[in-house]
Amino acid sequence: MDFVCSDCGHRESAATYKPKCDKCGGLWKLDYEAPKFDLAKVDKETWSIFRYREFMPIEDDSWRDISLGEGMTPIINFDKNVLFKMDYYMPTLSFKDRGAVVLISHCRSIGVKSVVQDSSGNAGDSVAAYCGRAGIKCEIFVPHNTSPKKIGMIRAHGAICDVIQGSRDDCADVCRAKVKKEGRYYANHVYNPFFYEGTKTYIYEVYEQLKKIPENIIVPLGNGTLLIGVVKALEEFLAAGIIDKMPKIIAVQSECCDPFVEAVKNKSAVPAKVQIKPTLAEGIAVGVPMRGKEILEYIYKYNIEVIAVPEEMILPTRGKLAAKGIFCEHTTVISYAAYRLYCERFGMTGKCLIPICGAGLKSEPW
Repeated sequence: MDFVCSDCGHRESAATYKPKCDKCGGLWKLDYEAPKFDLAKVDKETWSIFRYREFMPIEDDSWRDISLGEGMTPIINFDKNVLFKMDYYMPTLSFKDRGAVVLISHCRSIGVKSVVQDSSGNAGDSVAAYCGRAGIKCEIFVPHNTSPKKIGMIRAHGAICDVIQGSRDDCADVCRAKVKKEGRYYANHVYNPFFYEGTKTYIYEVYEQLKKIPENIIVPLGNGTLLIGVVKALEEFLAAGIIDKMPKIIAVQSECCDPFVEAVKNKSAVPAKVQIKPTLAEGIAVGVPMRGKEILEYIYKYNIEVIAVPEEMILPTRGKLAAKGIFCEHTTVISYAAYRLYCERFGMTGKCLIPICGAGLKSEPW
């Protein structure tokens, strides 16, 4: 199995420790084509995302010792048109466990002993947890505005957590400089394509649970880890004839950090340069998304709509969800806020699937 540079096409073994192409600096894609999806090939005796391993680039049985039972999260009917996929029902209370368990299983398979990663919090929690499970040393870099609860979780899993003054993008720069200097494995959810082979199981589960794909899908958009996984799975379903067209996909950003919204306005092939303002939606406050060009290609190819949510909607929407039993973190709230905003502006027909990505306790100050 090979990595292929997304820019110049250079190939490397997927066992490489190089975080990106050393010829041109492009990010890796994985040269892997999943078999035609078929529910009959799902291992229903495995209660984790690895029930879908027939359609994932699984190299050996490392996952068996690393999995914490992630995935298989319920879908609830929040109202007659809204379906919530409860992805905070995960070992580290966020959807990032889908990608982290696949990435760290890959690390175990190729003999990685120590990793570094940068995160706004949730991906760091996930990577730290699965590294702890796998016996791999782990160091996580987070920006200074990361929730103290997330920092505490990272450290509880035995990882070093370095808090960096500055933005999410500044944090990434510091971490990548360390990777370049020390040559350690960069277990990053943006750079490493194995992560998306985990997040695509979100759609696999939806199809297994509903036996169909809803007409509308809302996805939060920062670095694009869930969006890329969703599109990959839907492309597989198109190829398998499970669906005959893409559902309406609505990608959500914060008005305080909306490089994709601005790019689409100007029909740009690259994310816009934006001034990042403070936002409670820390998980998607990414001003320089490294897979931005790739994500915009998907946006234009599949007519994905991109919407920005104003900051003043976050807390009231969170309160309304909590009052109905859904206590989620601030970044998660933005997806439901976007649904309400979209309905007010344009209307929406049919069922809408919304991910509940992170638990509320992760963003509380106490």
